[in-house]
Amino acid sequence: MEQRATTHHVHKLSFILLILSLAFPSSSFELRPSVADSTFLHRNETAISDFRVLNRRALFQCPDPNPYLQINVTTQGDLSDEQFITVNVSGVLVPSDGDWVAMVSPSFSNVTTCLASEAYYLQTGDTSILPLLCHYPVKAKYVTSDPSYLSCKNQKCQKYGNNGDCEVRTCAGSLSFHVVNIRTNIEFVFFAGGFSTPCILTKTDVPLRFSNPNSPLHGHLSSIDSTATSMRLTWVSGDKEPQQVEYGDGKSQTSEVTTFSAADMCSEFRLGSVVVPSPAKDFGWHDPGYIHTAVMSGLQPSSTFNYKYGSDAVGWSAEIQFRTPPAGGSDELKFLVFGDMGKAPLDSSAEHYIQPGSISVIKGMTEEVENGNVDSIFHIGDISYATGFLVEWDYFLNLITPLASKVSYMTAIGNHERDYSDSGSWYTGPDSGGECGVPYETYFPMPTPAKDKPWYSIEQGTVHFTVISTEHDWTEKSEQYEWMKTDMASVDRSKTPWLVFTGHRPMYSSLGADDQFLETVEPLLLNNKVDLVLFGHVHNYERTCSIYKSECLAMPEKDKNGIDTYDNTNYTAPVQAIVGMAGFSLDKFPDDAPSWSLVRISEFGYVRAHATKDELKLEFVNSDTKNVDDSFIITKK
Repeated sequence: MEQRATTHHVHKLSFILLILSLAFPSSSFELRPSVADSTFLHRNETAISDFRVLNRRALFQCPDPNPYLQINVTTQGDLSDEQFITVNVSGVLVPSDGDWVAMVSPSFSNVTTCLASEAYYLQTGDTSILPLLCHYPVKAKYVTSDPSYLSCKNQKCQKYGNNGDCEVRTCAGSLSFHVVNIRTNIEFVFFAGGFSTPCILTKTDVPLRFSNPNSPLHGHLSSIDSTATSMRLTWVSGDKEPQQVEYGDGKSQTSEVTTFSAADMCSEFRLGSVVVPSPAKDFGWHDPGYIHTAVMSGLQPSSTFNYKYGSDAVGWSAEIQFRTPPAGGSDELKFLVFGDMGKAPLDSSAEHYIQPGSISVIKGMTEEVENGNVDSIFHIGDISYATGFLVEWDYFLNLITPLASKVSYMTAIGNHERDYSDSGSWYTGPDSGGECGVPYETYFPMPTPAKDKPWYSIEQGTVHFTVISTEHDWTEKSEQYEWMKTDMASVDRSKTPWLVFTGHRPMYSSLGADDQFLETVEPLLLNNKVDLVLFGHVHNYERTCSIYKSECLAMPEKDKNGIDTYDNTNYTAPVQAIVGMAGFSLDKFPDDAPSWSLVRISEFGYVRAHATKDELKLEFVNSDTKNVDDSFIITKK
């Protein structure tokens, strides 16, 4: 089945290459094998939707002379930093289930036909005949979301006859859109023809502005070292001038300011001498504003402080209470860990790359944070799934603010942040959409050795975390491999008895993994007596025995409460778990799982962990039911 699907897409790709060679007769080019090979992979793994590939269809002009059509927005003044707004379409003579409204930003964006743009999108692995808009809409909704639209319950007489009877009636519909401050003006465009054959009917007359495009927003915390006496705060603003974070008892720090541009994004292949842009360079680009970061120093571990950020010129955030994590070597740590979360719309709209489980997972984790049960959070790869559609970062940051503004939010890089051919990533698929790690490293500065070397270690409580990049070279003699060896060998187990190794792509999964990664890195885990290995990438939850070279060297035993307990007093091998079930559409397990796979759950959720000196306990929390669907303990006596 996979081979047949791949062959079909490769044939279609060859046909389009022929068309492109006719369109560019003076150019010769060869599509990189990674692009052709990624076609099926991209469809299978990234679940491309009709909306996601909207830009790759031919756009038709609507032959509609209707003089009554209008689209307007119900809002009081300029837009706030976050709100729901109502968009009204009216004057529709014949309502259709193909009528839809797009939210577009900036408001001056070109949403007309760009037929030649198909060459730009081959690299995504999608070779269908698709609409070619010149700019990607932030989100869209079918007007049938209003249940009264097709039945024309909301109607108006536009023309009366001489006898007073209505001769022309029109219909109307209303839609609700969730809007966050993305700094640039917004317009709404009314289309007919569905996503497959769109044509423009009309658009809003006056662009919507944000009341303060320079607002300081989306503040999120991260640890800079193992002392827990300093915390980094990172936030976004439309203003490039330095701002401040005020915290504690009258302390203040001034921000360092950075940004990135479309020129910093990657491209993949050439049409002769013409570079074919990635989504990040082309229709997915959106100005990120300015990213501010400041380090709050002079703190105490495991303590509560208040802070606010901004300036008198641009305004200030609300005052927020946060908690520092415990210092490395202290008695305990409570943390949450998960991967592959992304985001989903709060207004049921169609957006690029929706991760359906993310809302319930964030809600569950927010409750944990508010109840004081969390010292820190680890999000191990596939962060926002923006993948070259830069405005999605703003929506993601807005979504995690209730979590990341209150406790340390540590991250690892994943394929959807970094991978792109000819960019230095170990895997050469187009999964980052041309972002190549630039937005990720800007929004989430971790205590890494250097730019584009996104590996680090940190100690919190009784745990030493070794956080690697599976997307960079991890082979023997590589810089990262040598760093892993040195880092894990240096752990003082009397101070931090638990060694947790984490990254994005797994070593073990019932759905398959990279054998070379396993063969190269797994011996380091055994040599350094790693207790627990946590990965994402596969979108489910799976737990192994104490495993090495695909063999169970030890099995857990049930304690008095029936919980699987691994005794690491006489160490054998690490326990490995996949925790990639935090948002992306779930992967189902095969019927014939390997014997080393002890627990397999395909439900949305997150992992809650509690580490003391003698015990490391993990619980998989189902975010829909709030039940603990799996729990296990690793002990040392």
